[in-house]
This record gives sequence, structure tokens and C-alpha cells, in this order.
Amino acid sequence: MMFKEIIFSAKEEESKLAVLEDNVPMEIYIERSLKQRLTGNIYIGRVENVLPGMQAAFVNIGLDRNAFLYIEDALPVKCQDDSNRCEELAKLHINDFLKVGQELLVQVAKEPIGTKGPRVTTHITLPGRYLVLMPMVNYIGISRRIEAEGERERLKDLGARVKPEGMGVIMRTMAVGVEEGELRQDMKIINELWRKIYQRAATSTAPSLVHRDLELVQRALRDMLTDEVDRFTISTADEYEKVLDMLDITGPHLKARVYLKESEDIFEDYGLDHEIEQALKGKVWLKSGGYLVIDQAEALTAIDVNTGKYVGSTNLEATVLKTNLEAAKEIARQIRLRNLGGIIIVDFIDMLLEEHQLEVLHTLEEEIKKDKTKTNVLGLTKLGLVEMTRKKVYPSLAEVLQKPCPYCEGRGKILSEVTLGIALKNQIIHLARQTDAEAILVEANPLVAARLIGCGGAGLKELEELSHKSLYINGFDDFHLETMTITPIHNRAEGFMQTQPVQRGEILEVLIEESHVANDKDGIARINGFILHVEGAGTLIGQVIRVEIDRVFRTYAKTKMV
Repeated sequence: MMFKEIIFSAKEEESKLAVLEDNVPMEIYIERSLKQRLTGNIYIGRVENVLPGMQAAFVNIGLDRNAFLYIEDALPVKCQDDSNRCEELAKLHINDFLKVGQELLVQVAKEPIGTKGPRVTTHITLPGRYLVLMPMVNYIGISRRIEAEGERERLKDLGARVKPEGMGVIMRTMAVGVEEGELRQDMKIINELWRKIYQRAATSTAPSLVHRDLELVQRALRDMLTDEVDRFTISTADEYEKVLDMLDITGPHLKARVYLKESEDIFEDYGLDHEIEQALKGKVWLKSGGYLVIDQAEALTAIDVNTGKYVGSTNLEATVLKTNLEAAKEIARQIRLRNLGGIIIVDFIDMLLEEHQLEVLHTLEEEIKKDKTKTNVLGLTKLGLVEMTRKKVYPSLAEVLQKPCPYCEGRGKILSEVTLGIALKNQIIHLARQTDAEAILVEANPLVAARLIGCGGAGLKELEELSHKSLYINGFDDFHLETMTITPIHNRAEGFMQTQPVQRGEILEVLIEESHVANDKDGIARINGFILHVEGAGTLIGQVIRVEIDRVFRTYAKTKMV
């Protein structure tokens, strides 16, 4: 039997929750602020703009960006299984029932992601422990995860008896085996919540928030704490008492599974912070020595499988099959762990045998079934890729914890020092043709500066011949690799002084970084990229020593130990 545990950590600025299966982290949720999470919130909104060409509208719900409302989320009544009604609604145009300035009661269905605002719907849903109330539609639904036909029929009959007249209900997976009395109690709580929301909405003006969804720990109790969970571990006494109080109402029989383990950082105790750090990386190593490369974009995620260090022990097909089977299990875990959503493309290692392809696909599908978020495996394409879709409701782990790089503007890469050195060289020559200054001062990252200077100053000499100017190159460790400045200098002496970080006779403490290329008895140290040639320090690499500046040149200084 699998041991399943939920770990919850609550701090002033952040709440974190992890789901472990046999001590392996499978899901991680992080909530920084109630105001940051919108999904499930209900608003009175005002239609700001109707877009007939897109069959959609923008709705002002009081946020920085207007919410987006698709026509299927705005239809007065869902068609459900009524085919005639579906045909009637399909002919409707969004202008038939939405007008600019109209006020609507809407619920956030998807968080804002990237440049997109939140997606909203007029089809309000209020989840309870065992069922979901749909106050805007008369309908009875059963969770697709409930496969036993007899249980589906039983729950459908119970749903008809417990739901309020004119409203709808969906029986959740946790309703399996639950008696009518518990279902009625659950419905009573949700229906009372809906009554309060409706009253608040009736007295509010758009745009305004009329209901905020539950906090992370409350949602975990409602959606995750089932009989399958062996332990719910909480790191603070206050949250522990709150959870027990909530379970008094919603599930007294589950209180015995809740444990208090007071800790300053329970995530660190369980090694979960390291797991989060790994989940932000693009490469995931498999136990066999193979690895995954996960490339997450805004619209889709691509996952590539590689054999890596694994060479197998029998033949190529066996090696490929074992790597792909291991990868299929890890891919399912990474999807849940990183909370990836939208389109997911998996490029498994090519398999020649169809039976191997089916085995890998079956393994992936079985592992995906453990995911409570709706996920569809669409099979293999002609190119041998596996296509998947996963419902995207909340931002992924990376979207919660990271932001676009301000240096590379989201590219994920920066230009190399070779590329930058060539570009800087061209800019220097271009400026030299336009200025009558005697010299040019160049400031850059030490790696780029070193490319310009070249071995023994050969690059600098060549560049001066091409530009017909004296060049003074300064390297700064605090410069970003892509940051560089070029300034005309009308006085050569001024340029020389600006590029010399040391003076003759000055005594400094420096770190010997490497031995001299031409003479390994001497060492090399640097100050802001400026090279210090230290006589007799070739055997002191890694040590900090005192030196005296003996002679200063344009690109380096000679020193002696003191």
C-alpha cells in the first residue's frame, strides 16, 4: 500500500503545501498572498467591450486588467446533454445577450497568465467536500473518475434528492460510498454560502468582489484530505488548531490523521526546498542515467527524453525501452510537481517496435490517472511525438516563483563573450571613424574586455591599427556580460588615468587566481578585470597575499610580493 502524506507550512508571507507518495514529492503548491490568487473568486463585473469577431467580451472586475469572457462561458444556460438546446445556443451571437455597461455576476475560472487577464464565467460553481453546487443551471453530473455504473446511478438518484430545486449539482469523487445524510449536510453548508453571496451581489455595484475562495489549507482539507491520505502534517500550532476546528464540521473521522510537527522550516526538514529548486531547472536526471529536458513556454511545454549516461546491458531496443518507461513515470510526476498546463508535447526516444510504443504509452496513461487535474493523452503523432493536454487553472510552479529575466528579456540565454567582443570591436571602429578624439575609453565585463585585449595585448594592438586611435579598455566585475560603454577621450593622459585601477607603490591584498601562461613561476591576480602580474606567486594559487605595485601599463601591472 502506498503511504500518502500532505505537508503544510504556514508563514507570514507564504503558505506552502506538498503531497508526498511513498516519501516522493508529487505536488507542490505555493501561495504568497490571498490577493494574488483569483481562481474561484466571484465578482460583480461590468461589460467594458464586446468583441463580435471573437465571440467574447472584456469585463471589468476591478483589477488592473479586464477579465476575458468567452461566449460559451456567457451563455444564459449550459446546453449539457440536450442536443436541440446545443444547436439553438450555437446559433446565438454574443451581441444577443451581452451589452456594454451590463453588470454580470462572474467567477474567475483561470488565473491571469503572462499578458492575459483572468478568464471568467457566468456559470458559478461552489465546491463542497462531496458535491459541487451549480446555482445557475438545473443539472445533475457525476465525476468521470467514478467508473462503477451502480455507484453512478446511486449518486445520480441522491443528487436529485439533495439538490435545491432549479439548481444543479455535480457529485465529486469523494462522494463514493457516502450516505444521503452527509450529502445533505454538505449541500446545506454550500447552499447557505450561495444565499449569502447572492444577497451580497444584490446590494453591490460593479466592479466589486462578492466572494473570495478558500485559503490554501482550507482548499486542501476540502479537496485533498481523503481516506487515501495517511497523514496531514502541519508545522505550526495555530494552523493545527484551525484545521481540527474545520474538521469538526466537515470530517470529524479525519482528525486522527492530522499531526503537529512544529518546525521553523518543515519544507527544509523534508528536503522539499531542494525539490522546488530542482523543479525550476530544465534538466531532470533519471535513476538509470538518462535525462529529461523540459522547455516550458507560455502556450505549450516540450519534453525531450535522452539516454544520457545510460548505455544498457543487452541491446539498443532494450536500452531505449527501459529509458522511455522510466521517463514516462517521471514525466507524469514532473507535470504534477511543476503544475504544467495547456499543450504538452513529449518526444520519447524513437522505438522501432510497436509493442514497445504501446507499452510506454500505457505506462504514461496509468501514471497520469493519479493526477486529479483533468489530463488527456492524445496518443502518438506520425512524428512519434506524444500529445497531451492538461487543464490550466493555476499558474505553474515556475510562474509563481520566477519572473522574466530583465537581462535576456525572457530568451533564457545571453550573448557569449565572443559574440559581444566582435560586436564591440565593430562599434569601436564605427565610432573611431566619426570622432576626432585622440583616444577611446571602453568599459565592459572583464570577459569581454579580455577578448578585445587578446593574449599579450595582441588584440588591442590590432584594433588600434584598424581604428587609428589609442584605446583604453577597462573591465568591471559588476558589469553584466552584455553591458558595455564606449566614450571618446580627447586627452590620452586622461584615458590612461581612467583605466588604471592601481598606482605605482600601492600595496594591496590580492587573490592569486592562476599561474602566468608564459612563466608558471609567476601568478596572476585581477582587480576589476585589470591584470596583476605577481612575480614568484605561481605556486600560491587560491591564496590571498600582499603585493606592491611595481610598474603600471595600459592593460596590466607588474607587482612583487611583500
